[in-house]
Amino acid sequence: MEKIIEGKIFVLGNNIDTDQIIPAEYLVFSLTDEKESAMYGKYCLSSVPLSQSGLPEGNIPFIKKDEIKSEFNIIIAGSNFGCGSSREHAPFALNKAGVKVIIAESFARIFYRNSIDGGFLIPIECKEKIYTKCITGSIAKVDLEKYQLNINDKIYELNPLGDVLPIIEAGGLFEYARKSNMI
Repeated sequence: MEKIIEGKIFVLGNNIDTDQIIPAEYLVFSLTDEKESAMYGKYCLSSVPLSQSGLPEGNIPFIKKDEIKSEFNIIIAGSNFGCGSSREHAPFALNKAGVKVIIAESFARIFYRNSIDGGFLIPIECKEKIYTKCITGSIAKVDLEKYQLNINDKIYELNPLGDVLPIIEAGGLFEYARKSNMI
């Protein structure tokens, strides 16, 4: 696993729920078929009007029309990211869209666990309201060894992942258990 993740950021606000991440109408695709599962990325964060509170200003779509991957691989959000239903499809969809890390003030507990257990992406909590201080499209660097976010030479401290990083690095909870001879 890369210890430094660089890329464009997509800024979201508070209470982004799993229905905003992947609406229920798009849960018809196979999770195991590679071609079909790519459609989860295509429809990730797609059906919410861009002007709705919590989404970036300027009508910047997360996924460009006719694309299945986003140009944004880092999401920065406010509190309670991933609230709503407990569906595993939300972190899976973000992963399929190309997201590698989400930095938020806080996460809904089930979303956080699903992200880690599936090895889909890295959920990191931040120490301040970073989402109010950055702009969608900015280039950022996340350092997983120092637990820092660098945007335009401004450094933000992130909370350490602790014991969950090895699970994510292994590719999820079951892969971690296999590699650790637990199963």
